[in-house]
Amino acid sequence: MTQPRIAVLDYDAGNLRSAAKALTAAGASAFVTADADEATDADGLFVPGVGHFGQCVTAFRERGFERLVAAWQATRRPVLGVCVGMQILYEASEEAPDVPGLGVLPGRTVRLPAGLIVPHMGWNRLDVVKQDRLLTGLDNTQVYFVHSYYAEPSDPQHVVATCPYGPSFPAVVRAGSIAATQFHPEKSAAVGARLLANWVTEVDALRRAA
Repeated sequence: MTQPRIAVLDYDAGNLRSAAKALTAAGASAFVTADADEATDADGLFVPGVGHFGQCVTAFRERGFERLVAAWQATRRPVLGVCVGMQILYEASEEAPDVPGLGVLPGRTVRLPAGLIVPHMGWNRLDVVKQDRLLTGLDNTQVYFVHSYYAEPSDPQHVVATCPYGPSFPAVVRAGSIAATQFHPEKSAAVGARLLANWVTEVDALRRAA
């Protein structure tokens, strides 16, 4: 029985090898690629991200990944964005007002408010607000964050889980086959491993149903 193939998109945004290793441990055949054509045959796309919104989304476009993700969204194939890889899926960000986001998800990302320690770094609680297959077997628990900005989705129905830091921001979102986490599952120990295993199971089920 073949494993689902997950393309970890390389646009110089970091955490590539640790993400691929975590996805492999979760039951996928994961590979890192900077080539959009090579990723077209994958069963799932993983969008990692560490860094500045403007630089990341510009590099993403230069690699041809914007067209790739748009095609996957149109055909309802699974995508998982993480941290800045989540943020670039939105339409805009306060971090780089002159650089449009990918617009895969409606909304924008904004800076954590004054008075909070920024960046928000370390373990914090994940509060589940609606059931989702990505969080099967998980409840309010601890996950690992490193960020200064967070998503403000236009549609509150996209919010699956929040984190009670400052304004209680969205930590997991979902719109159809597109899902994203503000925290790093690859750094979140057993909880992150379970989330990635849930996603790999989802990717596999969609692959078999296609």
